[in-house]
Amino acid sequence: MEYNFVLLALIAITALISYKGFQDTLFFKQFQFHVGSIRAGEQYRMITSGFLHGDLMHLIFNMYALYSFAPIVIAYFGTFTFVLAYFVSLLSGSFLTYYFNKNNYSYSAIGASGAVTGIVYAAILLEPGLNLYLFFIPIPIPAYIFGIGYLLYSIYGMKAQNDGIGHAAHFGGAIGGFIFTIVKYPEMITQNSYMVSLLALPIVILFIMKRQGKL
Repeated sequence: MEYNFVLLALIAITALISYKGFQDTLFFKQFQFHVGSIRAGEQYRMITSGFLHGDLMHLIFNMYALYSFAPIVIAYFGTFTFVLAYFVSLLSGSFLTYYFNKNNYSYSAIGASGAVTGIVYAAILLEPGLNLYLFFIPIPIPAYIFGIGYLLYSIYGMKAQNDGIGHAAHFGGAIGGFIFTIVKYPEMITQNSYMVSLLALPIVILFIMKRQGKL
């Protein structure tokens, strides 16, 4: 599969900025997602935090997932619209994180997970028959099962709040990728309504639980 120069540049830029953050604590703190700083007017952190990572494995995992799924989205959307979808997903991840943590002024987060999850969710919508091969599992897993399971696990993680992972960013990114893809290809609603409904199910559950005060 041929890989797009813009995709490789996006991965390289993220890696370089993340490496800078590994080496420079002041730089890291200046550009991470931090609720108190955002409420004080530093909204740029909602974007810049997506280019920072906690450690090398965090960076590698996110960039490998992007490298694996982005070509599918690029093939359907084209390069410019793919980049737009990436940043929409990044911002939707940041906005949902802010929404759930706006009263916790000390809350901070980093990582491209929201943006990457949005691209993964878009790829699953575009290619519902896609299969994944996960570590230690010798048989292919349908991508939509993985996507739904991942978001249900994210709901659990948001409720438990015991693992230090920004699950709200993952969920927000998935919502961004889902909505962006449906807006781009609204015919999916009628042509593949079963898959659209399945992938929407965790999103509906999330907001029902929030409305009921369970999150």
